[in-house]
Amino acid sequence: MRKFLVVLDDSRECLNAMRFAAMRAARTGGGVAILSIIAPDEFNHWIGVGEVMREEARERIHAHFEVFAKWMRDRQGVDPELVIREGDTVTEILAQISEDPEIGVLVLGAASGKKGPGPLVSMMSKSSGSLPIPVTIVPGDISKERLEGIT
Repeated sequence: MRKFLVVLDDSRECLNAMRFAAMRAARTGGGVAILSIIAPDEFNHWIGVGEVMREEARERIHAHFEVFAKWMRDRQGVDPELVIREGDTVTEILAQISEDPEIGVLVLGAASGKKGPGPLVSMMSKSSGSLPIPVTIVPGDISKERLEGIT
C-alpha cells in the first residue's frame, strides 16, 4: 500500500496538507502516515524536567493527532498512523522516508503570505531533487472545495 507522509506541526498550513493526504489516500486506496517531530533543544534542561517536558509534548501530539485521525476515519475512511520522532526536522523526515518503503509521497503545507512558504517547505524544496519520492506542496489558503476537486 502506498502511504502519504504528512508532517504534523503547529502551523496553520498543516490542516490543508492533512486534508489533501487523507483525500488522496481515500481516492487511491492508500494510507496516511502522520509524522510529528520533537526538536531535541526543547529538552535541554535538567534531566527530570526534560523527561516531564518530553512526555507533555507527546501528550500534546497525541491529542492533536486524534483530532485529525477522527476526521480522516469519519469523513474519508482512512485510518492514519502516528509516528513520533525526536531530532532535526529535515533529518527525521528523510529518515522516516528511508525506513518506511510504503511511503510514496511527502505532503507539505505551504504558508500563504509575504514571508514565503515556511521553513519546512523551503528546507525540503532544497532536497527535493534527491528524494526517492515526490513532494506535494499544498497551498495553505486553498479552500476545502478546491481540495476536493483536485484530489
